[in-house]
Amino acid sequence: MGTNQNLAVLVGHISAPPITRELQNGTTVMQFDLATPIHGERISVPVAWHDPTSSQLASIDDGVHVVVTGSVRRRFFRVGGQTQSRTEVVASAVVPSRRAKTARRALAAAAAQLMQADG
Repeated sequence: MGTNQNLAVLVGHISAPPITRELQNGTTVMQFDLATPIHGERISVPVAWHDPTSSQLASIDDGVHVVVTGSVRRRFFRVGGQTQSRTEVVASAVVPSRRAKTARRALAAAAAQLMQADG
């Protein structure tokens, strides 16, 4: 399986202060909700971004308008003895939209992944 055909592209505002935490395996995860308009309605989409750099972390905050590329994932976890699930976008890139050139590169990289032939 050569290509990633599970591609999500979102544009919107971060709707609350992001939460950054370190997992047991040492991975840093930033989680935030992205508010994006769909058909005149404001939709909130949960996003998880694994191992952003410190400069990337510094550029992401409540209210920032961003472009997100990644994939959709449903994960399962246990809380209080019960299995729960959460569907979220796992970000491969989160770029403030004011950085138009960098945002275009992220979109081009995502499109290129879709266009690669299975190998």
